[in-house]
Amino acid sequence: MQAQYVRNDPGYIDCKKKECKKFDKGGKCLVTTCSASITFHVINIRTSIQFVFFGAGFQVPCVLAKSSILEFANSHKPLYGHLSSVDSTGTSMRLTWVSGDKNPQQVEYANGKSQTSRVTTFSKENMCTSKLPSPAKDFGWHDPGYIHSAVMIGLKPSTGFSYRYGSNSVGWSGRINFKTPPSGGSDELKFLAFGDMGKAPRDASLEHYIQPGSLRVVQAMADEVSSGNADSIFHIGDISYATGFLVEWDFFLHLISPLASKLSYMTAIGNHERDYVSSGSLYITPDSGGECGVPYESYFPMPTPAKDKPWYSIEQGSVHFVVISTEHDFSKSSEQYQWMSKDMASVDRSRTPWLIFTGHRPMYSSCGGISVDPRFLLQVEPLLLTNKVSYNDICLHQHANKMLRRRFFFF
Repeated sequence: MQAQYVRNDPGYIDCKKKECKKFDKGGKCLVTTCSASITFHVINIRTSIQFVFFGAGFQVPCVLAKSSILEFANSHKPLYGHLSSVDSTGTSMRLTWVSGDKNPQQVEYANGKSQTSRVTTFSKENMCTSKLPSPAKDFGWHDPGYIHSAVMIGLKPSTGFSYRYGSNSVGWSGRINFKTPPSGGSDELKFLAFGDMGKAPRDASLEHYIQPGSLRVVQAMADEVSSGNADSIFHIGDISYATGFLVEWDFFLHLISPLASKLSYMTAIGNHERDYVSSGSLYITPDSGGECGVPYESYFPMPTPAKDKPWYSIEQGSVHFVVISTEHDFSKSSEQYQWMSKDMASVDRSRTPWLIFTGHRPMYSSCGGISVDPRFLLQVEPLLLTNKVSYNDICLHQHANKMLRRRFFFF
C-alpha cells in the first residue's frame, strides 16, 4: 500500500480549488468543498489496484470514497529484466525477469540467438511466520507472478551485445544493450560495490521502509554505467527492504533496471532478506519480515551450491570474489566454512592476484553504536589470514548503514 496526504497539494489547505456540491432552487451554492490533486507513481504489479480516500489516520481509517477497480492493460507483460554472471568466463549471462504469464518465454540476443526461460514462482506457504503474525505470510503478501530465467551462451567477455525478452503472445521488452564482464584472469576490472540500498517512492507516498538515498545512488551508478566506467555491480546484502511486503520487490526491480539490465548485477544475502525466528538463520531477529530468503533467491539466482546455501565465488578480471552469507552458520564445523576454506585455498594468485572477500555483516566497525559479532571475527579472521587476505586484498561489508569513505577500485 502507498498513501499520500491530500495536503501535498498546496492549494488544498488554502482552498484555492472550490467546487459547489449543492445548490438551492435559486441556484445559490449551499455546500462548497475544497478539491485537491495528487499524483502517484504506478508500475505494473500484474494485479488490480484501487484508490481509496480516507481520513482519521492510519490506525483507524475512515473510508470516504473509493475509485473503481483499475486493471493493467497487459498483466502478463515481461518486466524488470536483470543480468547476473553464471561463471568466470564472461561468455554466459543469466537474464531474470518477471511476468504474469506462467508459460516459458524467450530471450533473443546477439543477432539471432535465443534461449527459452525456466519458470519458477513462490507462494504464501513458502513464507515464514511465528506466534506474532509476519508481513510476508499474514498481512503483506502479494502474488509475485512468475519469475523467468534464461542463460545467454556463446558470448564474448568484455563485449557489447543487445537482447530483448518476452514472447509473441504476451509482448516483448524493448531492445537493451548490455556488456559482458571481463573473464577471470584478464587484466582489468572496474566494478561498483554497495549495500543496504533499498528503495524510495518516486512520488510523495508514505511507505513502511523508505531509503531516500537510494534514488541518488541509482542515478550516480547509472551515470557511471552509461559512461562506460563499470564492468559489473556487487550489491552486498539488504537488497530491497521489502521485509515481507512483497509488492515492494517489484518497485525495487523497477528501480534498478537502468543498471541491472546492462551489466552483471551480483548480490549477497543480508539480514533483511533471510533472518527470522525458527527458520535456520544464524540470527533469530524478525528482520526479513517472514521472507526467509525465498523471494531474494527467486529474484536473484546466483551461482550458489544449492537453495538456502547462498555463498559462491566468481572471477572477473584480476579479481577472485568470495561472496559469503553472514546470516548462515560460519563456524569451523559448518558447511559454509569448509567451502570458504577450500575456495580460498584454490585461488591462483598468478591468475587473479586480488582476492576480495565479501559478506553483508562487517567483521570490524569504527562506527559508534554499531556492534559486530565477535564469533565472526574469531572464526573467520584466521581463515583470511591463512589465505593472505590482508594488506594486498580487500574485504567489503555493509549492514552498518554508514559509509566511512567513497573509493573507486580499478583492477
